[in-house]
Amino acid sequence: MIISKLRIFAVMAKEFTQLHRDRVTYAMILVIPIMQLLLYGYAINMDPHHLPAAVFSNDKSTLANTIISAIEQTSYVDVKYLPTSEAELDRLMRLGKVMLTITIPPDFTQRVLKHDNAQILVEADASDPQSAGNALAAISALSETVLANELRGPVGNYKTQKPFDVVVHRKFNPENISSYNIVPGMLGVVLTMTLVMMTALAVTRETERGTMESLLSTPAMPLEIMIGKLTPYIIVGIIQVSVILILGRILFGVPMAKSLAGWFALSIGAALFIIGNLGLGYFISTLARNQLQAMQLSVFVFLPSIFLSGFMFPFYGLPGWARFIGNLLPITHFLRVVRGTLLKGQILSDMGTSLACLSIIVVVILTITVVRSRTTLD
Repeated sequence: MIISKLRIFAVMAKEFTQLHRDRVTYAMILVIPIMQLLLYGYAINMDPHHLPAAVFSNDKSTLANTIISAIEQTSYVDVKYLPTSEAELDRLMRLGKVMLTITIPPDFTQRVLKHDNAQILVEADASDPQSAGNALAAISALSETVLANELRGPVGNYKTQKPFDVVVHRKFNPENISSYNIVPGMLGVVLTMTLVMMTALAVTRETERGTMESLLSTPAMPLEIMIGKLTPYIIVGIIQVSVILILGRILFGVPMAKSLAGWFALSIGAALFIIGNLGLGYFISTLARNQLQAMQLSVFVFLPSIFLSGFMFPFYGLPGWARFIGNLLPITHFLRVVRGTLLKGQILSDMGTSLACLSIIVVVILTITVVRSRTTLD
């Protein structure tokens, strides 16, 4: 059989026409590569700067102040808190308000001048181990140069020696075990990927089959239909959370919540996160005309959830605009709840900000979804 160029061009023309009419697919072809380019090119940064830090200094001398100024000038650290006690310093770290804490002992200057094993203590939040690595290296390197100008005259001979040591401790994951960070993060990623896509496809499938019209012909309101359709998936989400936590403990030895208050806080966070993802999936189903479009639209949620939430790349390495987008995503706050509960031993009172943000996002998502459902299904 002779191949006809005319028939091939006819099929090509038909395919281009169909592609042009399928606006969602057409948009995906352009938007997804652009989104990936922007995220990889501008947002992803493996060398985070301006990490929030707290300094507890018992030494008010010029040498101590010089060290604090030098640490800030590295641009890796922003000293945001000057607590007056070690308890307050620990609380700031446990609540996640700082990534680094720096403690300068009261006899620091005396030890430097006597060259008597002077030390400063730097503690890093290792629940996100990628964030603080370069900052710790930069602070450690300062010990050889930062006091060069101050150690002159009678103490000038100390310029040839290392005046103090930087002792580094990693908290919440002192052995820097990657699975302790990955498994809690995977909990958020798996729930996002499965619940959003599963809900979007399930509702769109009903629309394709025409059974949604049957539901609409009943006295049930759109809100009641939405609640009825999402409730079974809430149970699916709870099962997923349980399975991942059990496997994480058995296979990888991931720490679990240390108290009932911790489990209670984690349960609230997981429930909000599951409902938020289901709401997103339902919202996508109101936009998609078929299951293929629903799957494509789900990528819009999945990509930023991976890149901008702090799961794969350091959150503090993102530029301001990317962190703003990340803070609008439910997974960003859920990851803080999960890591806070499992690795830091946080309870409900410790994670008020994360749970409040998560609650607000979920309410906004559900409100938009309900409004959109009425508009679409009427």
